Amino acid sequence: MADRRETFERVLAPEPGRTALVIVDMQRGFLDPGEAMQVPPAVEIVPVIRELLDLFRAKRLPVMFTEFVYSPSAPVLIGSLHPEHLPAPPGAPRGFGRPSSSCLEGTPSADTVPALAPGTDEPVFRKRGYDGFAGTALDRTLRARGVTSLVVTGTMTDICVLATVIGALHREYRVSVVEDGVATLWPEIQRATLDIIGRAYGRVVTSKAIAGQISSWS
Repeated sequence: MADRRETFERVLAPEPGRTALVIVDMQRGFLDPGEAMQVPPAVEIVPVIRELLDLFRAKRLPVMFTEFVYSPSAPVLIGSLHPEHLPAPPGAPRGFGRPSSSCLEGTPSADTVPALAPGTDEPVFRKRGYDGFAGTALDRTLRARGVTSLVVTGTMTDICVLATVIGALHREYRVSVVEDGVATLWPEIQRATLDIIGRAYGRVVTSKAIAGQISSWS
């Protein structure tokens, strides 16, 4: 693994001026208290992501957001696997395993949390599945801006973050995943997923390390 880490660090290091921050699914449906699909550890990483967001903005580097959105007009399989995304009937009990309108199109639940609100010039890519590239203009937008490297943050590490990282590698992006800037529900799954990413798909780095690297760019 030592040799692989060295190789990953050399080959996948972010390129100055050609690096974008990707914030995956930091939505109210996953962070707001009482939501059926709340990911409490994702609340804890908001300050980490906010610091990186401020740094990228200060350096005038691109920032991209993804949001998972469910709509009855596009009844994808995920709605059957996770009924929490299905529209909740008026007055019906909501919660895990029940229709709860989580991240439902047209509701505030689908929006990125206010603490990380996208700027007017920061695109938001709404997706129907886990991979931020699948069925969206994310790839075209990154290429139009000359981006070759991605710094990835968000939730959930083992689902939408992992799927987006894999999608990025297969499109030839150099990926750095911020280990304290991604979150999932289970510590053991968090560790295992970061290990998988670090073995096959990208660099796994701390927010301090990536911030130091980007801050050094003129």
